[in-house]
Amino acid sequence: MTEIEIFSASTCPFAQRSRLVLIEKDVPFSLTEIDLENKPDWFLKISPQGRVPVIRHAKAVIWESAVINEYLEEVFADPPLMPQVLEDRARARIWVTYANDTLVPLFYKLMAARDEASQEKVGAKMALVLEFIEKEGLAQAGDGPYFLGRGPTLTDFTFYPFFERWPAIAHYSGLELSDTYPRLEKWLAAMQGRASVQAIANPGDFYIRHYESYD
Repeated sequence: MTEIEIFSASTCPFAQRSRLVLIEKDVPFSLTEIDLENKPDWFLKISPQGRVPVIRHAKAVIWESAVINEYLEEVFADPPLMPQVLEDRARARIWVTYANDTLVPLFYKLMAARDEASQEKVGAKMALVLEFIEKEGLAQAGDGPYFLGRGPTLTDFTFYPFFERWPAIAHYSGLELSDTYPRLEKWLAAMQGRASVQAIANPGDFYIRHYESYD
C-alpha cells in the first residue's frame, strides 16, 4: 500500500529531488505526472502556486522540495539522510540553502543566456560557484565522496538534479564540467552510481531538447 502520493513532472529538478529521497528511503509512493504547460484545475487546488513537487500524506499536503525532504526525513527516519551531529546537520542545511539561493538562480540565468556576451558574464559567475563548491563544500567531506563524507544526505539530493541537467548547460552555453573540479567530478560519479538516481535518470539529450526554447 502506498503511503505517499507525489505530484511531479519529469523535467522538473525540484520534483526529482523529492522522488530521489522517496526512493532512497524505500517509501512506497504513487506518482502523478503534471503537465506544467497545461495544469489541470484540480491540481491548482492542491498546489496554490501551481508548482511541483507536492506530496500528499494522509491528510497532509506539503509543497516546496526542501520542506518536503525535511518532512520525509522526519517521518521516515530510516535510512537517515541527515547527520546525527548537530553541527553537521547545520552544515547540511547551509549547503541546501546555498544550492537554492545561489546555484539554482544562476543555473536558470545561464540557461536563458543565448547570446555570447550574456553567456560569458553569467558563465563567469557560475564558474565561481563551481569553484566554491569544489573548495569549500566538497573539500570538507574528508574521504568523501559526498558533501558530508561517505554517505549521501539531503544536501546531495538537493544539488544533484541540476548537475544531471548540465549537458544542456554545456550545449547552450559551452560551460563544461572539466577536470578543473576533480572533487565535483568524483561526487557526480558517485551520485550517478546510486540506484535511486539510475531509476529515474534522463539522458542529456532529453534535457537539451527540453531547454531548447527556454526563456
